[in-house]
Amino acid sequence: MKLLMVCLGNICRSPLAEGIMQEKLKKAGLDFFVDSAGMISYHAGECPDHRSIEIAKQFGIDISGQVARKFTKNDFENFDLIFAMDTSVYEELISIASSEKQKAKIHRFLDFADWESSEVPDPYYGSKKDFEEVYHLINDASEKITKKFLSKIK
Repeated sequence: MKLLMVCLGNICRSPLAEGIMQEKLKKAGLDFFVDSAGMISYHAGECPDHRSIEIAKQFGIDISGQVARKFTKNDFENFDLIFAMDTSVYEELISIASSEKQKAKIHRFLDFADWESSEVPDPYYGSKKDFEEVYHLINDASEKITKKFLSKIK
């Protein structure tokens, strides 16, 4: 299975989600491919935000080798599930999908985790504490999603 995490610029939330989800799936023995992208190309070619790198490293996950890229229409064909970090990203993905099959691949990340909220807040303009909170939110949701995948296999 191929999973794509999508946020606005692909430097804060989606790189964290990519790294955390890869780690959870690997520990669960699931051989999934996980990638991330952004809806805008402003940060394309850049590493994740240094605060995302630092918070991931604090919890034993290395995302420093990731490189930001813009979401492309080919991603609809290349991925089985596409996870939007917030409603605005979700709605933009839905608006550019060209078929019901493509739309069916798109989910709000937290909704897929059966979370009470559907928004992973963007920590970009926040503090280190905001990045920590986003890390824990994504970590907990990734754990639930991994368990969901495992339950479908058994």
